Order: sequence, then structure tokens, then C-alpha cells
Amino acid sequence: SSRSKRSGSALGSVLLPSSLTAGLSPQQQQKANRVQFTFYTKPTLFQVLSCGKGGWSTFGCSLVNATSEKTTCSCNHLTSFAILLDLSREAITDRQQAQILTFITYIGCGMSAIFLAFTILTYLSFPKLLRDIPAKILVQLCMSLLLLDLVFLLDGWLALYPATGLCISTAFFLHYFLLTSFTWAGMEALHMYLSIVRVFTPYLSRYMLKFTLMGWGIPLIVVIIVISVDKNHYGLVTYGKYTDGTSDDFCWVRNNTVFYVGVVAYFVLIFILCLVVFIVVMIQLSRIKKQNPQNQSPNRGRISDLRSVAGLIVLLGLTWGFAFFAWGPLYLPFVYLFSIFNSLTGFFIFIFHCAVKENVRRQWRTYLCCGKLRLAENSEWSRTATQNNRTSIATATTSAPHFTSRSGSVISNATNCSGMFSV
Repeated sequence: SSRSKRSGSALGSVLLPSSLTAGLSPQQQQKANRVQFTFYTKPTLFQVLSCGKGGWSTFGCSLVNATSEKTTCSCNHLTSFAILLDLSREAITDRQQAQILTFITYIGCGMSAIFLAFTILTYLSFPKLLRDIPAKILVQLCMSLLLLDLVFLLDGWLALYPATGLCISTAFFLHYFLLTSFTWAGMEALHMYLSIVRVFTPYLSRYMLKFTLMGWGIPLIVVIIVISVDKNHYGLVTYGKYTDGTSDDFCWVRNNTVFYVGVVAYFVLIFILCLVVFIVVMIQLSRIKKQNPQNQSPNRGRISDLRSVAGLIVLLGLTWGFAFFAWGPLYLPFVYLFSIFNSLTGFFIFIFHCAVKENVRRQWRTYLCCGKLRLAENSEWSRTATQNNRTSIATATTSAPHFTSRSGSVISNATNCSGMFSV
């Protein structure tokens, strides 16, 4: 109090009763001769909470129970994978449907992240699998999809925190990895076209380096332009206007023009490329099968062909096309299809490009299995596969003008390109 009198005014006062040290021994009383005070200039930490206050977003939060000792809140932010390519930008009005779609999305993205990581680890662990260009492109695509899934899973949680810069950064990286995923699907389509139609172009110098620069560089240019024009193009988006009056927040592209140009138009260009290449590949392979039936495996049936087509659809990202039909009365069913197939893309890639590929299973059995499942490193299959691979490369590098040699090259390149088609 003597210091307060000298200063002229006091910010606060504390009364300490004389009985405070009554229970202490004389030695302890001698030590307890100093009191330290801490003053907080902002009262945020000491606000009486209600749900959504105290620095967190109020959207999607409701009061469950409140006593004099604790307050229980329930915060449920509902965001489905469809927000990334919702052309109507109107979202779902039924909160129950939003909950189901959110559940599907987070389960799917979680599964995809796990299987994408396992696919990447598989290809990087076994050098024999990573020798050809399609495998290298596949790894890049998986890395992009993995990062997309991880950022998406974190987005809804980070949107709760009231930090503008954090939300802008989250939306920036979500936009970037979405575009890289589109771009690497386009790189896969471009490589298929160059391999099957042009035949020899993939053997140009620094081929994979050029693809890598395009796959990661072109999307980077787009997002840098967007954030350079105005950083507020990214930020908190109110998504989901439900009939009960509530809504949810998500860190994403806020400006409609940026969304339709920097996301939708970009995707449409890639989608058209992938769709055209898919049709060309199907026609080319069908023609080759009819003209060269002797080159087809006798064990290959319709189920194998359908499996190959499904794997190619997933690889080229054609399932993103469900977004084109999510309008009017078809909005909800196609949002379900979009969320299911695209949140599970990583899982499908693992199935079609790891689990059902014989060369991948052989590597697993050779180096990871034991007992009867284990294969010797220099087994009969390894020698046969090596001989067939050398034969395919020799066929692809022979520039005979007549159609028979070109057909062999096309089949060989199609095999290497998709990793699924059998000679």
C-alpha cells in the first residue's frame, strides 16, 4: 500500500490476512516473506465461457451442460469432400445429410492417407518397381493426393481457431495440392498419349524432370498469382446453411471468380485431356486386340479388362467428373458419389496399382513374407519377368515402318504405361 500511495493511484488491491502464515513453522515463516503478482492486460483467459466464446469460432457449437465448475460444449463442423469442387457453391441444407457426408469424407480421406503412404513406401522401397516412368508418375500423384488428404483433414479443425493468417495459409496449401493432384493426373494422361500414340516420345532427354517441373510448378504459379492479387481470396468460407439456422466454416477459396477460374476451369482443362486420352487408349487397345489376337494372354478375360478400365479411370481422376452432374434434383446423389469415390481415391490406387499387380505382390512375397509365402530373390518368375522386360524395351526402340512392329510397340508401351494391360 505504501507503493500505491507514492504512485498516486492503484490498478488493483489485494488484502492478505495476518492468519495466512499462522500454520507455518518459524523457519517456514521466514521463507514466506515475498509475494509475486502477475497482471494480465487482456481479460480473454478469464471470460465466463459460453460455447463458442473465449477465442474460438461460434459456428457449429452448442451448449450441452453448464455448472458452476464446468461448461460442456458440443462443436460439430460438417464439411464433405464435395466442397472442393462444388460448382453451385450452395452446399447442403439438410444437417443430417451433411453429417453422413462428413462421416464418409473423413473415413475415406483417413483410409486414403494410410493406403497412399503404404503405396509410396512400397514403390520407394523396391527399386525394381520404380524403374519405368509410369511408376515414377504414380508416386508423384500419390504424394500429391496424400498431402491433399492431410490438409483437408486438418482444415476443419484449423478453421475453428481465430487466426486469419493460419486460415489463409491452410486454404492456400489446400488449393495448391488440389491443383497438383489434377496436374499429375494430367501428366499421367499426357504420358499415355505420348507412349501409345507417339510411341517413342517418352524416351526424350530429361523427360521425367520436365514432367516434375510441370506437375509441381504450374499449380504453384496459379496459387502465387491468386494470393499476390489479394491474400483475402483465401480465408474462412461459411459452408452449409442448414434449416435449423446453423452453418459451418471452412478455410477455402472465398472469391467466386477465383474459384471458377483457378479451380473449376483448371480442372475442366485437365479433365478434358484425361477423358480424350482415355477414349483414345480404349480405342487403340481394342483395335490391337482384334488385329493381333495372338499377342493376347489366353488367361485374360472380361473381369481383367474391367479391372484395368477401372484402374485407369481412377488413375486419370475421371471420378472427379461427378461434380458436373451435382445440380438441381441430382445434386445430393452425385455429391454422395463424388464424396465416396474421390475421398477413397488413395484406397483405389492401392488396390489397382499395388494389391492386384503381380510384380508388386512378388516384391512383397520376396522381401516381406516368410515361410511358404516367401519367394526366392532369383526365382523363375524374376528371370522370366526380366527377359520379358528386355524384350518389351527392344520392341519399343525398334522403328520398323510396317504396322505389325508398331502394334507391338503400342502394346508394349500400353503395358508399361498403365501398369495393368497384359501383352
